[in-house]
Amino acid sequence: MPLNLTQKIIKKHLISGEMIPGKEIGLRIDQTLTQDATGTMAYLQFEAMGIPQIKTKVSVSYVDHNMLQTDFMNADDHRYLQSVAAKYGIYFSRPGNGICHQVHRERFAIPGQTLIGADSHTPTCGGLGMLAIGAGGLDVAIAMAGHPFYMTMPKIIGVKLIGKKQPWVSGKDVILEMLRRLTVKGGVGKIIEYFGSGLKSLSVHDRFTIANMGAELGATTSIFPSDEKVKLYLKAQDREKVWKELKADNNAKYDEIMELDLDDLEPLIAQPHSPDNIVKVRDVEGIPIAQVCIGSCTNSSFYDLAVAAAMLKGKTVAPNVSFTLTPGSKQVFEMIAREKILADIIASGARILESACGPCIGMGQAPPSGAVSIRSFNRNFEGRSGTADAKVYLASPEVCTACALTGVITDPRNLKIKPPRITEPKRYLINDDMIIPPSKKNKDIEIIRGPNIKPIPKFDPMPSTITEKVLIKVGDNISTDHIMPAGAKVLPLRSNIPAISEFTFTRLDPEFPKRAKEWGGGIIIGGENYGQGSSREHAALAPRFLGIKAVLVKSFARIHLANLINFGILPLTFANPEDYNRIEKGDEIEIPGIREIFQKGDNLTIRNKTKDVEIIATYYFTDRQKKILLAGGALNYARK
Repeated sequence: MPLNLTQKIIKKHLISGEMIPGKEIGLRIDQTLTQDATGTMAYLQFEAMGIPQIKTKVSVSYVDHNMLQTDFMNADDHRYLQSVAAKYGIYFSRPGNGICHQVHRERFAIPGQTLIGADSHTPTCGGLGMLAIGAGGLDVAIAMAGHPFYMTMPKIIGVKLIGKKQPWVSGKDVILEMLRRLTVKGGVGKIIEYFGSGLKSLSVHDRFTIANMGAELGATTSIFPSDEKVKLYLKAQDREKVWKELKADNNAKYDEIMELDLDDLEPLIAQPHSPDNIVKVRDVEGIPIAQVCIGSCTNSSFYDLAVAAAMLKGKTVAPNVSFTLTPGSKQVFEMIAREKILADIIASGARILESACGPCIGMGQAPPSGAVSIRSFNRNFEGRSGTADAKVYLASPEVCTACALTGVITDPRNLKIKPPRITEPKRYLINDDMIIPPSKKNKDIEIIRGPNIKPIPKFDPMPSTITEKVLIKVGDNISTDHIMPAGAKVLPLRSNIPAISEFTFTRLDPEFPKRAKEWGGGIIIGGENYGQGSSREHAALAPRFLGIKAVLVKSFARIHLANLINFGILPLTFANPEDYNRIEKGDEIEIPGIREIFQKGDNLTIRNKTKDVEIIATYYFTDRQKKILLAGGALNYARK
């Protein structure tokens, strides 16, 4: 039977289950990655398992999020991460070496292998034929301990690319078009596999950008074939020996097929406040802007910065615009310096930021009040930038640079300049001195813990009946940024659950943490696609610490659903979405007979005691997931 590329990789790594959409499968994991905002908790969880050494082929700990050291907390976490890496056999990418997804594709990604990462944009490495999936930190810790990664077998959507990418169009426009068609929830439960003649006009950097922002579709991951372009990229990284050709068989089947004609694409832009609010750039031209930022794990490659520099050469940034560029890695930073690209950027008046996530996660460069910011990033959720009323747009580096030069939203085709022609380097600068390999003498290594690093909270098993008040009722597409904000104030507390819990839902309801403690916990009610966005498990862990027992919504985003189960919060969906209107904040809700109903496999009947109405809730748990929930979370289950 002919197989598509995704099926080939899954079949090779399948430990349990069958490749039938909707069924649970267990996969052998070759590689893992973490970053410092999620990694500290992931490694605390790994330590709790008592495993002396990791059991994956490669695991890498990156420092790229919490780089702003205004006090001891981030610096302490970095020391903890470095000592844990040395102790347990993990590569450590030092602060300044770059953004995890940029560095991982440069130095570690291997076509045909599996990777899970405690960051939702881990699918970036799908750009070179890797099955790369974002997950919660606990799932990553379990994989490092040698256990399978469990997930529901997704549907595989084949996207046939035809035509040729036109001037001023980039991979960013391809993924923005996908978001226009599918929306931020259109990829849930799916893997997006790209194929077709149109691949020839997409550089590896285009592919990385498309795979990266597949996370915004809600997709499990995105994947491209490993072809000659991937071979040349790996050769330029002095890693040609790991390359092998990987593609779908002739006549391979997909659950669905879409066709995307690159000839028809033009520069696109995502308007506030969602990555799927897509329009043509020419339709919003002329809107005044105050800030432009190029960077993030989506668009911070050598190619991206070289394009911007070529457009900036001999010109000056508009007087009303603050313009920043972020090299994605030390390799990129050093190369633009040695190639004299950096000089053109500096001469234009643009500002260079360190190789880190920075503004994308609200870590600096917050826009002015009410201002328009154009960013080459992947998310523009309200308030994520650090300014509550900012209007953030997402676009390609080409569009971003055009806007920076004119001071208004501008289609680069109207600049009356030739599109830059950037040649892929035949060889990148290879210098891994900022990556510390695992120690061979780890027995005597002492793990360094600062005072901000607190033990993982212990949770009780799930009761048979839950009776709680509704603490908050929210709408559709609530992101993990809404549940647990990022930014310079909150991120340093990732290793301190009691402290970080004080920020839970505060962007939507500043009184939520106080009310949760006064009421002794409660239940959350939500709409469609609840928990979209970042993989941050703190969006489940902090509510659990505050006593949240259950979340009842119209539908869940994949990673957040897994995180809720991992931390023993009961995730339920309305059998009838209209029942969402029959529950309000403050209502007392009873969910009886949970353990007995789990055994029978029946739906749950929920009683709104305040309104005296009954509501049917559905769930889709495997036997393993039921045991995890009843135990009070995955760590409790693992200890048993």
